[in-house]
Amino acid sequence: MPTEEELFEAVDALLEGEPSLPPPAERARLREAAGVTQARLAQVLKSTAQTVRNWEAGRSEPRPPRLQAYRRLLEGWAAQYPPEPEPVPETFAAEALPEPTPPPGPARTAPAPEAAVAERPKPASTSRRPAAKKATPKKPAPAVATDPRFPHGPLAVLDGDGTAYCADGLVLECPAKTVPALVDWTLQESGLGAARLHRHGKDADPLIVLTVSAAVRLGLPERLEGPEARRSLRLPEDHPVVKQLGKAKWKLTQRGFGPWPRIYRPATAGQRQCVQLAILPWDALDDRAWLGAADLPPAELARVLGTYAQRVLTPRGSTAVSGLELMTALRPPTRPVKDDATGSWVSGTNPGALTAPVDPAPPEATAEHPVAQGWDGGFLDEEAYQWVREVQLLSDEECLLPHAIGLDINTAFLAAAARLSVGLGEPVHVDRPVFDKKIPGSWLVDLSHIELDPRLPSPFTPSGRRPDGPAWYATPTVAYAAELGYDVAPIEAYIRTETGPYLDPWHDRLKTAYVDTLADLGVTKDLDDEAFLAAMEQRKSLDPGLAAVLSAIKSTVKGGIGKLRERPQGRHYRDGERWPALERPTWRPDIRAAVISKARVNMHRKMRKTAQAAGLYPLAVLSDCVVYPSPGPSPLDFLPRTPDGKPYPGSFRLGPTPGLAKVEGVQTMAWAVDLMEQQYNPARHIKGGDAVLDEGE
Repeated sequence: MPTEEELFEAVDALLEGEPSLPPPAERARLREAAGVTQARLAQVLKSTAQTVRNWEAGRSEPRPPRLQAYRRLLEGWAAQYPPEPEPVPETFAAEALPEPTPPPGPARTAPAPEAAVAERPKPASTSRRPAAKKATPKKPAPAVATDPRFPHGPLAVLDGDGTAYCADGLVLECPAKTVPALVDWTLQESGLGAARLHRHGKDADPLIVLTVSAAVRLGLPERLEGPEARRSLRLPEDHPVVKQLGKAKWKLTQRGFGPWPRIYRPATAGQRQCVQLAILPWDALDDRAWLGAADLPPAELARVLGTYAQRVLTPRGSTAVSGLELMTALRPPTRPVKDDATGSWVSGTNPGALTAPVDPAPPEATAEHPVAQGWDGGFLDEEAYQWVREVQLLSDEECLLPHAIGLDINTAFLAAAARLSVGLGEPVHVDRPVFDKKIPGSWLVDLSHIELDPRLPSPFTPSGRRPDGPAWYATPTVAYAAELGYDVAPIEAYIRTETGPYLDPWHDRLKTAYVDTLADLGVTKDLDDEAFLAAMEQRKSLDPGLAAVLSAIKSTVKGGIGKLRERPQGRHYRDGERWPALERPTWRPDIRAAVISKARVNMHRKMRKTAQAAGLYPLAVLSDCVVYPSPGPSPLDFLPRTPDGKPYPGSFRLGPTPGLAKVEGVQTMAWAVDLMEQQYNPARHIKGGDAVLDEGE
């Protein structure tokens, strides 16, 4: 028999053994509660985001010394963020909230997963008949773990014969012949919806996409006509369909019954009742964002929209609206907190989120904003580049080169959003501040004394012209002036003391969506430059549906940033009046300015490094596209390299990830010079068509 001392030694050895970690799901919960992204955690632990994903999925475990560091971090988070109950249900209250903010309400509640499957009646209208009889998608949407509350996925495309095509190839039979009946079927029988993206957020409402024939079957007009832009039109209140909804006690948001109507009832007993419709014949899917996806067969369209829903979120409107909604879905403004006085759980603010609407500082506002009325101190002008080099600054050697090549930065605004510290609260005015690049704000400073090579655009203005006196700049612009070695002495500033990387989760999700979709199109990270260029040439022809998803993801980035400064709409608006968008926490023109400022600075830094390395100067820049003269038809003919053949550090690099470059188009040098002489921007037309600058507004 072992002695007591021997047993105690064995127990002590066990206690001092390998440190244990909480279950994988709890690791993810703690990180999300702390507002830290997987990429940030990987950076702290000197690892990779994929490794962190593996830890949180239970596919692998950290090894010493990361094991001890990870355990210490999780223990600290566990003390700060103990497990909480589900959020207290709110009510579906103010229907007058503006789009894109949906009527406030709780996440859809449901029985426990086992009960949800058992209690959901199997609709007689559900079948597994092959979708191939209608139109079979090339391949199903990416496989995801099925939420038992939403067994049939996030959405369905409804055809005129009552066939509802789901994202995974499943086909349902929908007997509804009126919009109220369609809403009832969607909520009670369809099994559609999607789980929340953040534990404090809301589940996604089911989306039903109506084809032309489905719209007609439900009593809707084929076209929505009127004197204004079609996207702002809606059915009149006396239309039979609107009356049917009212009679059935359904409500519409303030946007009314337009291309993206949201139909709901106020929440009762904590249960959310809301359905989103998208009406294809009313231009719900903009061709500029979705590349003609609205014309795809219903089954293929379901695959396309399902892929977007799985990688980004269930569409809530235009890609711009979805981009903004994604920010809120990933960083909800509220979370449950315990009231020490009563011991009950109440709604509280979520750290790191935008929690309440705030007015901008006068120079950050648009000219029509109430705070800008009577303001004559100038405005922030942080916009994307629109610059053409003066023709007389072209050398003979450049003019004799045969080609002009446009390089496009992949999702430049998304790359700029990475690790960008932004203000979370109200602006604070400061006179004669000392500039600090870590403080988000707007700075009045004179940068006109900075003289740079005229063959490069100025980094301080969207026109590329040298500033002519004091002006307002976002923090990244002033920080770049200091990086170039110049003294900056702000005259005054509006700064924000509460700060954080608000856009990090948004960046991480959209980056993953972009990279994964490109990989599905054959453009992967492991390709060398020549293989990358070849794969990019073929990507659209491989799968037009996935090409539409990729286009929509890019539009979601630009549109979401643009929506941060949504302008008033409607012919009856008058300057100085408030407009609905101002009442949401995500109306933040200062954040938009910071993103665009950083994107423009990033572009200038690459151009400056390229000039230093190889004496190459751009012909023109338009937003995220720059045009260079080249001795050959490939960017490999002019991009600078180090002696060992690698891309020159800091210059343009080819690749599929945000911030790297791809070819926008190739034309002759004579063509480019001719446009420059006519005061046109070659970057606008380098594709061979009339590409336009799109900042998402």
